[in-house]
Amino acid sequence: MTNQKRQDNWQQIITQWQQSDLSGAAFCRQQSVSYHQFSYWRQKLTDDQIGESIQPTGFTRVTQVKESITASELVLTLPGGFSITGLQANNIHLLGAILRQL
Repeated sequence: MTNQKRQDNWQQIITQWQQSDLSGAAFCRQQSVSYHQFSYWRQKLTDDQIGESIQPTGFTRVTQVKESITASELVLTLPGGFSITGLQANNIHLLGAILRQL
């Protein structure tokens, strides 16, 4: 089986799972599919789809917020108006974890 046929086959399996009301493990048991392979292909196909939909945006405008913020507090405002406030030197390590979740 060629790689493209394999990918198409797994895309079909993932689509069937998404249309079912089953957990991944239950679906795999019902369909006699390896859960390990199912997880691999679900992640791979999701990453591929995300990669195709992300387009480079280049630079973004940074503006100063004119609100009452303490000098030691950092505010990060993302496109779409989403703001992360309350970042300080003692919790700045959380910023990476927060951004990975977005």
